[in-house]
Amino acid sequence: MAQSARLSAAKVRQALAAGKYYDGNGLFLRVEPTGSRRWVQRLTIHGKQREIGLGGADLVTLAEARDAAQQNKRIARAGGDPLAEKRKNAAIPSFADAINRVIELHEPTWTNPKHAAQFRSTLESYACPKLGNLPVSEIAASDILSALQPIWTSKHETARRLKQRIGTVMKWAVAQGYRNDDPTAALTQVLPKTTKKPEHRKSISYAEVADCVAAVKQSDAMESTKLAFEFLVLTASRSGEVRGATWTEIDFEKAVWIIPGARMKMKAEHRVPLSAQALVILLKAKALGDPNLVFPGSRDGRPMSDMTMSKLIKELGFEADIHGFRTSFRVWVQEQTNTPFEVAEKALAHKTSNKVVAAYARSDLFEKRRQLMDAWSSYLNESSNNLVRLVIG
Repeated sequence: MAQSARLSAAKVRQALAAGKYYDGNGLFLRVEPTGSRRWVQRLTIHGKQREIGLGGADLVTLAEARDAAQQNKRIARAGGDPLAEKRKNAAIPSFADAINRVIELHEPTWTNPKHAAQFRSTLESYACPKLGNLPVSEIAASDILSALQPIWTSKHETARRLKQRIGTVMKWAVAQGYRNDDPTAALTQVLPKTTKKPEHRKSISYAEVADCVAAVKQSDAMESTKLAFEFLVLTASRSGEVRGATWTEIDFEKAVWIIPGARMKMKAEHRVPLSAQALVILLKAKALGDPNLVFPGSRDGRPMSDMTMSKLIKELGFEADIHGFRTSFRVWVQEQTNTPFEVAEKALAHKTSNKVVAAYARSDLFEKRRQLMDAWSSYLNESSNNLVRLVIG
């Protein structure tokens, strides 16, 4: 076709009458009687004449249509099928769409509903502005790096989780056949090493714990809050375990609190031996009248907020996180008793990291833990100068 016969941008704008306006490489502009205008390419694919739509003329420029037509012609000449390639590319999801599919796949296995929300929030906040519209097949390590670098040092823990979650999406794309690799693996040696030390939960000395409990008792806090805090300290339990405790979990006769696996961090049932003082607290909690929750919150039928006890402690002048009272207990065990390591770890419901040891050490050491918790209760009720020496064989 002569160069002069080809279309120009001006000719495309002026082509309003119904008909076909030809360019080159089989490309032409089709104007329908309705006024709609779209680019079409006619090619011979595997010996057959085929037409390929290249988009509306109002959205696709002449230059863009020519580039697409040239690419299709190269594929056809090489023995390929541009239509099949187009269908394949159309089926590849964007990174944003892939996030939804990954969450749908994993959500049934996530025991905490917050996991899905956190997974989505991190990716949408930090990755999607750079990667969201890209097909998962086209995302390169450099694209991911551009999303990670701005927060790698300033918000390192967030960036680390972001990298991990992007990797989860990329691994899903590999499994679906959309790509051959996980580009996050290439970033291990590229991203700078951080020197920031992990922050531990704030705790106070075990010698100060009794004073803190006394200050809470004398405060103007709700009775439920005061009882819950003392019970948490006496049992060395996690905040969520105490706030969610129900009366069905308490056995007064055997002096034991049985927390179901569904409420435990390690998803295994945990028996907590109750000291005499812990039982006194429970009897006081009974008088609060809630038929379900041991330590009800300010709203009927609802547990107290995660911040309730923490806020109270700080208002009373103690620089400690609620979780830090477990640390105070653990240090007391280490410094003031001869309790074996495994007994102390069982008291805190910690999981044994050594799988071989865990396979054989199946006892929960309950009776030895009862001695330990009774000693802890006694310590808190005695003078802070009185060192408790405990030997548990």
